[in-house]
Amino acid sequence: MAAQPQQSDALGELRVQIDSLDRQLLSLLNQRARVAEQVGELKRQEGTPFFRPDRVAQVIDKIQHANEGPLLNQHVASIWREIMSACLALETPQRVAVLGPQGTFCEQAAIEFFGSAANLVYCASFDEVFHATAAGTAQFGVVGVENSTEGVVARSLDLFLRSPVHVVGEVSLLVRHNLLRRQVGLDGIEVVMAHPQALAQCQGWLSQHLPHAERRAVGSNAEGARLAAEDPRFAALASERAAAQFGLHIVAHAVQDEAYNRTRFAIICLPQTLATPPASGRDCTSLVVSVPNRPGAVHDLLVPLKRHGVSMTRFESRPAKSGQWEYYFYIDLAGHPSQANVAAALEELQSLCAFYKVLGAYPVTE
Repeated sequence: MAAQPQQSDALGELRVQIDSLDRQLLSLLNQRARVAEQVGELKRQEGTPFFRPDRVAQVIDKIQHANEGPLLNQHVASIWREIMSACLALETPQRVAVLGPQGTFCEQAAIEFFGSAANLVYCASFDEVFHATAAGTAQFGVVGVENSTEGVVARSLDLFLRSPVHVVGEVSLLVRHNLLRRQVGLDGIEVVMAHPQALAQCQGWLSQHLPHAERRAVGSNAEGARLAAEDPRFAALASERAAAQFGLHIVAHAVQDEAYNRTRFAIICLPQTLATPPASGRDCTSLVVSVPNRPGAVHDLLVPLKRHGVSMTRFESRPAKSGQWEYYFYIDLAGHPSQANVAAALEELQSLCAFYKVLGAYPVTE
């Protein structure tokens, strides 16, 4: 048997210090958890929401301002989000609907927002995420709404029209698509499977490296990874998380055509679950409108925004599917309805619209 390396006295002493600090941290964390349980009991008696994303943001912001290093602020934020998630689970577990199976970017966005203690409800499509959230099967849902390369997720926009849910937060996720399969190498790949958005985001790489492989759209990237695990002829475009989940090799890393490829995910819930978050100072108000089909109608939508000094950060159109060449317009505005100029612009805008619905007002992410 090989001799074990000797541990220096100095290293041993440092490890003793770390062990002692770990026990102190655990004791303090459990003290925090007991206080959180008391908070949960008071919320239960008062009927107030258990999960408050604005409160989570406030706590993390205070901790980051108090941080003197050497821990980086981004790591401090991750640590505290997990602490708060674990404490919240003692008050009441948060059920969050996401696109499944395990290993999707939607799941990753949910964990980034709610922490890993959230109880995730896996759905086969964004339709099911909306339905589960609206029906109360889940308290919250997470849906993709926009990609920096391919634009909006059209199905999500359509679902917002009829759903009673509203947006209370967002997560902007750096998305790296990897080619996954059961064995190493590109030889023998006949089919590449992924969500349609992922296939579009990687079309340049696929055309160059796998020009003869069929590109097959599936419900999610993780579903493609699950299927790829069953057949060596199949490959999937998915995350490293999905590779670990289904025991697949990463044949090629980061094959998306744009290196800086981000996807925005919206956090949705019923208004009775959580009301519109208060203004944070850096907010977005999302709405969908339609206007009478007459000359200059779309131009008129912009006039109240200019008059009241409100910036528009997104403007998308979707067919109304009425057969009359009518459209719904999805608009993101910089600001919060509690701000006087935003409220005035929205009131004037509403008077011009045949259809008007505020989808949500929420803090924006970096």
